[in-house]
Amino acid sequence: MSDTPAETPPPLALLPRTFDPKAAETRIYEGWERSGAFAADPDSPARPFTIMIPPPNVTGSLHMGHALDNTLQDILIRWRRMQGRDALWQPGTDHAGIATQMVVERLLAQEGKPDRRAMGREAFLARVWEWKEQSGGTITRQLRRLGASLDWRRERFTMDEGLSAAVREVFVSLYKQGLIYRDRRLVNWDPQFQTAISDLEVESREVRGHLWHLRYPIEGEPGRFIVVATTRPETMLGDTAVAVHPEDARYRDLVGKRAILPLVGRAIPIIADEHSDPEKGTGAVKITPAHDFADFAVGRRHGLPMPSVLDAEARIAVDEIAPVLRAVEGVADPAFLRRLEGKDRFAARKAIVAELERLGLVEKVEPHVHQVPHGDRSGVPIEPRLTWQWFVDAKTLARPAIEAVETGQTVFVPRQWENTFFAWMRDIQPWCVSRQLWWGHQIPAWYAPDGEVFVERTEEEAKAAARAHFGRDVPLARDEDVLDTWFSSALWPFSTLGWPEKTKELARYYPTDVLVTGFDIIFFWVARMMMMGLHFMGEVPFRTVCIHGLVRDERGQKMSKSRGNVMDPLELIEEYGADALRFALAALAGPGRDVKLGRKHVEDHRAFGTKLWNAARFCQMNGARPDPAYDPARATLPLARWILDATNGALAEVNAALEAFRFDEYASACYRFVWHTFCDWFVEFAKPVLSGPDGPEKAEVRGAAQHVLGVILRLLHPVMPFITEELWDRLGYGPDYSLIRAEWPRPIEVEGAEEARRELDWVVKLISEVRAVRAEMNVPPGVTVPLLLQGARPESLERAQRWIEAIRRLARATEVRALTGAPPPGVAQVVVEEATVMLPLAEVIDLAAERARLARERARAAAEAERLAARLANAGFLSRAPEEVVEENRERLAAARAEMARLDAALARIGG
Repeated sequence: MSDTPAETPPPLALLPRTFDPKAAETRIYEGWERSGAFAADPDSPARPFTIMIPPPNVTGSLHMGHALDNTLQDILIRWRRMQGRDALWQPGTDHAGIATQMVVERLLAQEGKPDRRAMGREAFLARVWEWKEQSGGTITRQLRRLGASLDWRRERFTMDEGLSAAVREVFVSLYKQGLIYRDRRLVNWDPQFQTAISDLEVESREVRGHLWHLRYPIEGEPGRFIVVATTRPETMLGDTAVAVHPEDARYRDLVGKRAILPLVGRAIPIIADEHSDPEKGTGAVKITPAHDFADFAVGRRHGLPMPSVLDAEARIAVDEIAPVLRAVEGVADPAFLRRLEGKDRFAARKAIVAELERLGLVEKVEPHVHQVPHGDRSGVPIEPRLTWQWFVDAKTLARPAIEAVETGQTVFVPRQWENTFFAWMRDIQPWCVSRQLWWGHQIPAWYAPDGEVFVERTEEEAKAAARAHFGRDVPLARDEDVLDTWFSSALWPFSTLGWPEKTKELARYYPTDVLVTGFDIIFFWVARMMMMGLHFMGEVPFRTVCIHGLVRDERGQKMSKSRGNVMDPLELIEEYGADALRFALAALAGPGRDVKLGRKHVEDHRAFGTKLWNAARFCQMNGARPDPAYDPARATLPLARWILDATNGALAEVNAALEAFRFDEYASACYRFVWHTFCDWFVEFAKPVLSGPDGPEKAEVRGAAQHVLGVILRLLHPVMPFITEELWDRLGYGPDYSLIRAEWPRPIEVEGAEEARRELDWVVKLISEVRAVRAEMNVPPGVTVPLLLQGARPESLERAQRWIEAIRRLARATEVRALTGAPPPGVAQVVVEEATVMLPLAEVIDLAAERARLARERARAAAEAERLAARLANAGFLSRAPEEVVEENRERLAAARAEMARLDAALARIGG
């Protein structure tokens, strides 16, 4: 945003021919922000409405997911603000531990400076803060480009002083309540960053590898083996058992015996455990508790040793198995293992496989395609690693959160996502909250020389606790780990409002009204905010959780750089304007489904903005300018009453859609009313009146036009804030930048609405049906024909005569008259209420040729439908084809069947 915004053109000056988003958007946004239009007021008597932004990473740039999520939030906040609510949309960013540390470390390397370990923690953190001040505001500037009306004066950062105090308070409180503890458990370990990472930071990638079937000799039974299969032979060094299913008859006599672990020489038990699947592989599985999550659970059940054989960098480490190494002829040689010490895991894999093959202990090797977890930022395969970490007792904290959703204190929209929430929460595992990074909230724990830990809010409190424990001062060393980024994010709904202080903002805006977010972070963020909010505030953090899908390309494929289908929202804003992108996203945001976005969607919604602009310009040029004295209740003309009544209907649809979080239905209601009802019909019906002589009829139509246009600008403002504000200001509906806080429309009393609706709806239907027939029959636009009405009531014929000029102009008709006698040959016919409307076309077009053409088109559509139906009935296609391809075929089948129905109707109209 520029420092010196351009001035708004003077109101009442003629609108230019087109709206220029580039020239207007920055000026309008800065005008709103400068005037305090986004600000909440804790002292306001108005009822509050609160949304917490899902804080984007401070390292981030606006992507299409951000654009969708923040567009939907902005629609809600602008709507409620216009309804008179004290609307708070809380802004802020997340410190993004790994991402930020990675950015700064890469920057240091580019500058040729020492790495973080050479710099030391204090100097490195100072450099991170410096980077944050210089470059950390990119995402917030980009949200302004989108039009997001956040209360920027209240912007927070998850590592600012207040939020850091909240994090310390929560950690210490949970520790003292026994809900945070230290334990040695398996975690996702990133060998490049050398830290534990969350499940959300792990992505599965398809890898073409191998499945090695290895022979483990049975102790005391020469020549007998039990065969296990593995994709990671390097981890076998840490095997402490072989498991078979308790009911697998093949191995029943081996349970309780021992196998000799190749290369190591250790005798390991053969155990019975249901973890082993008799139908999978050999039915026997190697158990490596320190390097596999499922094996860890088996190890705990059976009390197995859990030696680690990979270090923090995923290199071979034999220290923990050194005491059990023994030489076994033809099976194990300790000297070989000691030569592996310090080798990279993949180099060690090759050496281990080669040695096993030399010993004759490889039964077979199969090509194997499987999913391998990788760090989403480092790009390296993740290792399950057994380390000492800090954990939250999530099971205890989850119980009240589960109950809150079960009892409706918090409701998911759509409701189906509650099942996802329950499935995870009812089987929740301890939450690892420690990370081996430097950037983040350092854990407030201090260790005495004997390992005794003291968890306190400050070092001084920790020293006092240690003195009380030991009876003297002892040196303390602070835990070097930091907290998982999601830990501070879990406190976002209340920490941003000043907790643990009892602020007026906290009392007023918590609990919040709605959280808008994607389904992919229900586990990682939504559930954890529920747990923390209920535990520390005693209330749910939000009443409603509105879940939207992912933004995919127009074919339903996930956007990715490798596919080349990524769309940059900033580029689309630059080309089409923010309003067009916002409207396209809202229109596609149906419940429970992903958004399939193509450039054409955005282009089409820019065309909608052009249509609105042209209609507003038409009204202005014809004297339909804002008139505060206009009283819609005094309307007498059917046309005025009809459009005022239709406006009430559109308002009801819009309100119902937004109340139900149906953003697609909101956009659709706006689109239909503005494009079709107002622009296509009202404006067209009004043209003769507005171009005619001055008088009461013209004044009434002008008044209705300006009134309805003012309502339209308010209805559209939440989704298209820039063009609506520009029109509002330029046309003189209010002072500059005032639409954002203008009163939301209310329904009005329209006398004679039902009669007006019957009359105008009949005329619209008549013209629409006639136009459809002419288009289907390829009647040239310049050709006019009479309309013959068979079986029409007198009131219908009178109605047609009252609107004959509009019917002639819009339906290309010479006249409308009752049919007396038999219909002439060669007519096309449609039904409008009780009347059959006939268009004599025998002398205008070649009806036989048209029937043949329609029949050919119908046959093509039928063949396409048959081909697609057969494909979709093929089980092989359904199992092999990507989901987006199957969905595309279903959509094409539906379109082909709809085309068949249309052509059937067209043939029926001309007796085909």
